[in-house]
Amino acid sequence: MDDYRRIAEGIAADIAAGRIAAGHRLPPQRSFARQRGIANSTASRVYAELARRGLVTGEVGRGTFVRTAAPPPEPALAEPGDVRVDLELSFSVLPQQPALLADSLAGLLRPETLATALPPVGVAGTPKAREAIAGLLGRPDWAPDPQQILFTGNGRQAIAAAIAALVPVGGRLGVEALTYPVVKAIAGRLGVTLVPLPIDQDGLLPEAVAEAHRAAPLRAVYLQPTLHNPLGTTMPAHRRAALADLLDRLGVYVIEDAVWSFLTDAPTPLAALAPSRTILVDSLSKRLAPGLTVGFAAAPPQLTDQLATAIRSGTWTATRFALDAATRWLGDGAVATITAGKRRDARARQELARTRLAGQLLRSDPDAYHCWWELPEPWRAETFVAAAARRGIAVTPAAAFTVGTSHAPNAVRLGLAAPPLPTLSWALDTLAALARSTPEDAGAE
Repeated sequence: MDDYRRIAEGIAADIAAGRIAAGHRLPPQRSFARQRGIANSTASRVYAELARRGLVTGEVGRGTFVRTAAPPPEPALAEPGDVRVDLELSFSVLPQQPALLADSLAGLLRPETLATALPPVGVAGTPKAREAIAGLLGRPDWAPDPQQILFTGNGRQAIAAAIAALVPVGGRLGVEALTYPVVKAIAGRLGVTLVPLPIDQDGLLPEAVAEAHRAAPLRAVYLQPTLHNPLGTTMPAHRRAALADLLDRLGVYVIEDAVWSFLTDAPTPLAALAPSRTILVDSLSKRLAPGLTVGFAAAPPQLTDQLATAIRSGTWTATRFALDAATRWLGDGAVATITAGKRRDARARQELARTRLAGQLLRSDPDAYHCWWELPEPWRAETFVAAAARRGIAVTPAAAFTVGTSHAPNAVRLGLAAPPLPTLSWALDTLAALARSTPEDAGAE
């Protein structure tokens, strides 16, 4: 069980037993994190989990309180209480995937072939794996050198290794003001200071990077220029060029997270525009499934040894079996077939979200598997999350993505990838109706 869920379970048990009374105000998340010796991002996830279960409610500026009454057994707009639709995660598994991937693995499972896949493998993987990943990442305007590709067990480990390689303990890592929550946890474990950088509709603002670097040197910048999580937006070519030029002039490295780039035909990656400054990280988890993953990073030559050392130090190396399986899936077209299917699936789900949530303030890209919803008044994100949870729907509040002490936007992220389409349709209809009501009407106060 994840740390945040374990802590949430303990608090839920205390609430059920009366050790934490109804109406009790929980400490601010930063105080809670200090008391428990956990990262601020973990505390945020604990509070979000408690809200999702309908155990607490709160708003920015007021605090978080234990509910004074249990949710009604059949709240308005809800289906039976055992229904749970997960719009927090954005992992999709297409119906045809199991058979397609099983066919690819048939040859690997022969004893004589499997014998070569069982020994350990180094951070550089195998020559076949490097060539396969270079082909996967390559595009008409850029292709990585296979000799500069290193492997990890998953994409999160690739991010962690890149941060560890570039930013020392106490060093400053610039990130978009709304960022991938795992990066917040990684930075906490590595002793890295995150510096939130302002963004606009085109993404990270170059002038904000320059200003932050003048205040105190940034060792690196982490960003998601393609199908940003949580906003779902893609940085246009002109902004990428300006940012690459600035980072090159400042001598600041960049970690380019390309994990969602398989879903769209994005502009030229930063790795092509600033090749000596960029570590590009990616994985197979989104392309295939969370249980079938390999992480990889393409680094400039002068950083390859540093990155390899970080991977070894973190014990983040990939397994030979996973590399051999991935190489087969890439070589026989299985990944390409699944990618094409997921592109169609993501577009269908975005269209469904735009239709079902018509009139709401949504921000995303037609190719993304998630969207950002700026909630209408009088709703507040944490209250909306709690009300949605009472209806069996899990969504993620903006606070989970917010860096530092800045005010979290009044918004939620919807992960559209996981539920079957009919279930997703019902969930979006339910959330739309909830947004048209008030917290009092919905029993969220």
